Amino acid sequence: MEFTNEFFVPSDIETTFATLTDLERVAPCLPGATLEEVDGDTYTGRCKVKVGPVQVTYRGTARLAEVDHDNKTGHIEASGKETRGTGTASADVRASLVEKDEGTTVTVVTDLNVTGKPAQFGRGVMAEVGTRIIDTFADRLREMLEADDQLKTDAAASATTSGDAAASDAADDAPAATPQRAAGDTTEAPAAPSGPRQIEPQPGREDDALDMLDMAGAATLKRIAPLVAVAAAIAGLIWWLRNR
Repeated sequence: MEFTNEFFVPSDIETTFATLTDLERVAPCLPGATLEEVDGDTYTGRCKVKVGPVQVTYRGTARLAEVDHDNKTGHIEASGKETRGTGTASADVRASLVEKDEGTTVTVVTDLNVTGKPAQFGRGVMAEVGTRIIDTFADRLREMLEADDQLKTDAAASATTSGDAAASDAADDAPAATPQRAAGDTTEAPAAPSGPRQIEPQPGREDDALDMLDMAGAATLKRIAPLVAVAAAIAGLIWWLRNR
């Protein structure tokens, strides 16, 4: 299934693009998604999906397959499998950014393949769910960028207020220069850690899950409404026959 969605962010295109291509930073904006580790350009994580009372957890990987800084486009490939089942999910996501009206318009084209419980909803409902996911993602992204702007504003105001006094204090408190290594010292500096890097979990996101029924509410209701009407008519007919 392929879906196209669009949203607006009141931030310049450079900032928006840098944020969207930083998977570690932007992942919490996606409902139900949590990153666990990163190894090079491959990110491992999980996504929790609720289908009524049943919760399904997918675990898999995502990577930035392509980043075009000049044209402001990006391509993400993601795939996962149920941790307690045989269902699978994969997504090929392409995003393009255009500067517009003192902000940035982001167009997202998603090619989605799902098997298992969530697949029962069908294309119409999945399209509705996809739109709701993008809307939620966009709201969280805007909140994050607005918080960043506020931090920059506060920092600039603080620096202006402090003036020369702050610069003087910073100079007085500066640490002593790092001693130079003695000639002939062959001791090697500690090597940078290699291999996967664990990502610290974010507090309060343990129970975050993508609720399919909640997001597909209107579309699901439209789909089952005729069935409810037929069931009501049959029940009414049975009641009338019994009470003749």
